[in-house]
Amino acid sequence: MPIDESARGLLLALPYVDIFDDAHHWEHSLEVQLPFLQEVLGTFAVLPIAVGRASPEQVAEALEALWGGDETVIVISTDLSHYHDYDTAKRMDRATAGAIESLEREPLAQEDACGRIGVQGLLEAAQRHALIATTLDLRSSGDTAGGRDEVVGYGAWAFTVSKNGSP
Repeated sequence: MPIDESARGLLLALPYVDIFDDAHHWEHSLEVQLPFLQEVLGTFAVLPIAVGRASPEQVAEALEALWGGDETVIVISTDLSHYHDYDTAKRMDRATAGAIESLEREPLAQEDACGRIGVQGLLEAAQRHALIATTLDLRSSGDTAGGRDEVVGYGAWAFTVSKNGSP
């Protein structure tokens, strides 16, 4: 996949952004997302970003630097709850989905989503752009494969412009 060098340059202008390729060494979300994006979008350039120790405000600022028109697709990837029993995980993940749909970043804790900082930054940017979040699917590993004693939660959301221009 070609790297979007223009977007990389925009991010590198921010004082807290640096290139650290090893950050992606153990991260598997990109290799999971790219085949789907290639199927839907065809040929495109990508800029993989690992949030690391950034704050939600810094993530939102970075997203603002990259925010384009309809040609820009932003994908934030995170698991939800980890290793709870099925019913507990479903309850936790429904609460996380509610916070995301309400664009409320404060209720999201580490146990709700390991990538919560990226999600919180997106929620801040979504508020600024009068977006609405719609849950596309909410499941756990107990719904797809394996037992229900210890599951991992997953969700998918679409962010779109609200019809009246306000959240």
